[in-house]
Amino acid sequence: MKKHFLAGVALAASAALALSGCSSGTASEAKKPYGDCPLGGTKGEFTLKTLKPDELLVRADLPSPGWYNGDTIDEIDSGVDYCILANIAYRSGIDKITLQNASFDALIAGKGGEMDLTLNQIAITKDREKIFDFSDPYYDATTAVVTKSSSKLTEDQIAGAKIGVKQGTTQQLFVTDTLKPTQQISVYPGDNELDNAVAAGQIDAAVQDLSIALGAANASGGKITVPGQIQTGATMGVMLPKDSSNTAVVDKILAQMKKDGTLDKLSSKYLGAAYGTDPSTIPLWNVR
Repeated sequence: MKKHFLAGVALAASAALALSGCSSGTASEAKKPYGDCPLGGTKGEFTLKTLKPDELLVRADLPSPGWYNGDTIDEIDSGVDYCILANIAYRSGIDKITLQNASFDALIAGKGGEMDLTLNQIAITKDREKIFDFSDPYYDATTAVVTKSSSKLTEDQIAGAKIGVKQGTTQQLFVTDTLKPTQQISVYPGDNELDNAVAAGQIDAAVQDLSIALGAANASGGKITVPGQIQTGATMGVMLPKDSSNTAVVDKILAQMKKDGTLDKLSSKYLGAAYGTDPSTIPLWNVR
């Protein structure tokens, strides 16, 4: 599958430091206007219409290693999604980024609360496009299989395994509609709960986004691993309120970030540390 900004994932393996943390908080304003993020473009060359002047209000399921880095929501100051937000704010002349926590399933159901936009490794789907606007894709959303490190589960055995998924994700739809396992699917509210269920042996495998799975496996201290990946053709986008006047502006900013190399730089800088491995070396499982 041709990669957009995901081509940077192969570069990401060059970084080696593990990122920490997955606790929750309430709200955050970056101590520095744009955290520790690499910035490009010219400040204020674009214009966004935000709920409050000079503030970008974002709701997401936080933190998320490699994407929103920090032990708590108040400490988030880097990561791919956060730094895309920082660049959107900077290039729009906005000095304040406010993060507020929302569960993923509430967020994609339109019940996460008022916001200007969000990045949360959200795959673009037709159902979601009925209630939200999406930017052009900025990342390929490949699916992963996560197991205990001691597991011998194979590609041929996955359909008969006890599988867990995160509520509201495209992986839940994939397992339900395409994989159709013989055992009842276990549904969890968040990534931490899902990964902990794998580590505890409550389920045989989790099916979740590859980028999230690799970060969790790397941070697990060897408890869980990613034995296989599944390419579903899904892509991630910035999610905005329906009919937002900002959607076209965000598309222009993302296009500029692709052209000037900022997106690849963010992938190389942050995801390699979170992943601890080259995603291209993970076997491709054909389980459709």
